[in-house]
Amino acid sequence: MTAAKKPATRRKSAPPKPAKCPDCEGHGEITEAVKVGNRKGRITDDHQTGLCLTCWGSGEAVTD
Repeated sequence: MTAAKKPATRRKSAPPKPAKCPDCEGHGEITEAVKVGNRKGRITDDHQTGLCLTCWGSGEAVTD
C-alpha cells in the first residue's frame, strides 16, 4: 500500500525589508563634529557618535 501524495504547497515569500533611515543610512548612529570654545565654537578634527533621533537607533525609516 502506498501513501497518498499531498499537493505541493507554495512557499511564502520573505516579507520586504524596511527602508533605511535617510539620516543615518540604516546604521542607527550619526556622527557630529566636536566644537571647542565659548564664542566662536571652533570645530576640531574629532567626532562623536550619537543615537539617530529620526529612527531612534533602529535604522529603519519612519512610516508615518
